[in-house]
Amino acid sequence: MPVRNEAWPPGTPCWVDCQVDDPAKAGEFYAELFGWDVQGGGEESGGYLMALRDGQAVAGIGPKPEAGVPSVWTTYFAVADADATAGKITAAGGRMLVPPFDVMEFGRMFVAADAAGAPFAVWEARAHNGAAVHNEHGAYIWNDLHTGDFAAAKQFYAEVFGFSFSELDSETLRYASFTPPGLADAVGGISDDSVNGEVPERPYWLAWFQFDGIDEGLTRAGELGATVLMPAEDGPFGRMAILAAPQGELFALLDPGKALPGPAAKQVDPSTN
Repeated sequence: MPVRNEAWPPGTPCWVDCQVDDPAKAGEFYAELFGWDVQGGGEESGGYLMALRDGQAVAGIGPKPEAGVPSVWTTYFAVADADATAGKITAAGGRMLVPPFDVMEFGRMFVAADAAGAPFAVWEARAHNGAAVHNEHGAYIWNDLHTGDFAAAKQFYAEVFGFSFSELDSETLRYASFTPPGLADAVGGISDDSVNGEVPERPYWLAWFQFDGIDEGLTRAGELGATVLMPAEDGPFGRMAILAAPQGELFALLDPGKALPGPAAKQVDPSTN
């Protein structure tokens, strides 16, 4: 399995965690669905649970920061300097939801909203690099933003993280995969949900988990109390589906082995957008 034992390159989605009313119940759900070994949850960690595969960190599960807010999965971006990145976010029109703070010896982080209001987090690694397991069954494989303002989203993330984009554009799909400076491959994407007239009430980041045998996975998720919001369908990136977990947080499944041929992507220089 792919295991990472060093900090992720700046601009890369490096970690995902969910915030729910009952972390223990969420841990049971994801352990049954993905085969995770969920540990922790004591007072010393603020009730935060760590999900492992073969002893390696894959995701986190924690309590909501305050009662009444929705259950969500949060995407974290790796950075070399959290405080400097916070300044870039506010300069680009975003805002701090939780200002930068140290997480014991593990790292420094903050939670922000982009210019349109989509929440995300930033991680400056110290003792904890982020996900050690990725791009395999039961681990996260992709993260993308769902928005109704495609151009503004690209501009914001290009200003903050220096992303360049490769676009797919058709009658039913307008999508930009993004690549941080210095990397050769895309690490996430931005979806223009207005193409299908399904603009979300508020833009949001969606965490995708690899699931080999996705149709069986949907059946199992339903048995565990999840709701299928988008049934499995084949696309250019693989066979995919979107679900709501029993406590309401959205997540997606992807089987990359079932990818269909799609339109060619075109390179986009963010300085021209």
